[in-house]
Parts: sequence; C-alpha cells; structure tokens
Amino acid sequence: MPNYVVKIDLDAFQDIQKATDWYNEQVPELGSRFQKQVKQQINSLKTNAQNYGIRYKNVRCMIIKKFPFLVHYTIENSTKTVNVFAVIHMSRNPTIWEKKRKL
Repeated sequence: MPNYVVKIDLDAFQDIQKATDWYNEQVPELGSRFQKQVKQQINSLKTNAQNYGIRYKNVRCMIIKKFPFLVHYTIENSTKTVNVFAVIHMSRNPTIWEKKRKL
C-alpha cells in the first residue's frame, strides 16, 4: 500500500470551519466532533486514498461518517500526493468547484 502526502487547500479548510461553526451553533461540541471526524478521515487518506471511487472527472469522494459531507480530492500518483480541495455537504452539486479550479 503506498503512502501519500495529504495536502489540504485553503478552500477545504474554510469548508470545514464553516461547517464546524454551524454545527456548534446547533449543539454545543457537535462542531468539534465533526472536525475531529473529518481530520481523522482525511489523515486516513495517507494509506487508503485509492479505496474511494472516482465520482466525476478525476475527483474521488469520501463520505464523512455520521455527517452528510463528502471530502473531494484528487491523487497525483507521480508525486504520491492527495490533494483535498473541498469538504461539502452532500446535498450540494459537487461540480460547483469547477468554476473555482480546473480539474
């Protein structure tokens, strides 16, 4: 199993923070639980990035356990890099990112 370096774009960090803030407003500490789960699962991509299928173009998506969010990422096999560029709610159209970045 190859080990990858995981890089997280600023947009993805902002997605996580917005969702964390929203969850904390709903229920105290729920945002912290969300953030911990996202961090744990993103870290798991170091060893299991290939486990998740391609959803559109060359983008793979990983469901966040217990929360309706998907981590959107690409894999650069030549550099063994996972590029996380979005963490968005499953109800949103994933192709909104095409306007911000060329995939």
